[in-house]
Amino acid sequence: MFKDISLEELFTKQKNGVTVVDVRSPSEHKDAKIPWSINIPVFDDRERAEVGTLYKQAGPEAAKERGIEIISRKLPSFVKQCEAIKGEKVVYCWRGGMRSKIAATMIDLAGTTAHRLSGGFRTYRNWVVDTLNNMDFKPTFYVLNGFTGIGKTKILQQLKDEDYPVIDLEKMAQHRGSIFGQIGLEPNNQKTFDSLLVHELIRYQDAPFVLIEGESKRIGKVLLPDFLLQKKNEGIQLYIELPIEERVKQILEDYSPDEHREECLSAFQRIKKRIHTPIAKEIEEDLLNGSFDVAVRLLLEYYYDPRYKHSISQYADEKTIIIKARNKHEAVEKVKSACHSPSFGE
Repeated sequence: MFKDISLEELFTKQKNGVTVVDVRSPSEHKDAKIPWSINIPVFDDRERAEVGTLYKQAGPEAAKERGIEIISRKLPSFVKQCEAIKGEKVVYCWRGGMRSKIAATMIDLAGTTAHRLSGGFRTYRNWVVDTLNNMDFKPTFYVLNGFTGIGKTKILQQLKDEDYPVIDLEKMAQHRGSIFGQIGLEPNNQKTFDSLLVHELIRYQDAPFVLIEGESKRIGKVLLPDFLLQKKNEGIQLYIELPIEERVKQILEDYSPDEHREECLSAFQRIKKRIHTPIAKEIEEDLLNGSFDVAVRLLLEYYYDPRYKHSISQYADEKTIIIKARNKHEAVEKVKSACHSPSFGE
């Protein structure tokens, strides 16, 4: 017989390699999930809508009967998918109800150890919100700042690959934090972002420092928690300067405008009125005819750089480090040196 387990027990089992199975519908799983879970739905989206409508119109018993009828046809396929996953499993639905009970029972009857998350995804979501609202995050922040195109995300990725404590907000948001930020990406919603963020914060809560990118309150569709913004503003500010040629090269590499021309043009229309008319016209023509390097340089010189020049004055000099580099690789090494400086780091 399967066993109901708490969220704390789930976290312990997750460290030991248990497989977490989300049995909700595909749209529910896409909207928000426990980050490391896989989706094996008991109902697809259409079936879930049908049972839900029946519940409202004919009552819970009618909905339960129809739900059992649908599940009965799908059990062999469901069990087969679960059996293909070796080892212990934990299943969850929205609130630990019928769907996860049936799924856990079938997995258990098939001969594999199964558990059900008590309270379902709702319990997990409440934990995420409560944790973010009450977190006392101790590590010092080293905040990467600089003009558009210096490759802050790539620098953070390189540092993370070298086991530096890095929280990559743009990666979790699936957005680059600008008008053009979602080109080629599918931005995450707030619930997904919060789930990813809380586990990264817990992972590094005992680190002496954390590297993070300078971001505003909003990144695409998501908002940063207030305590994180405060920690960022109180942190050591690293201002990275690269030649404009390197920045243009990095932007072209990140955004691939030749593959996303229509998206680039659409995003440009949102800021066109903020740029001096002759320059705006030239940028638009360059985007249309594929002269992306020229368009990017003009955008940097006449839109992005003037908007960010004031930012360096927002922080006290004793918390500001200027890093001048010829390229991204040199910038990485200088950031590493800054983090271990006797004046600022460990």
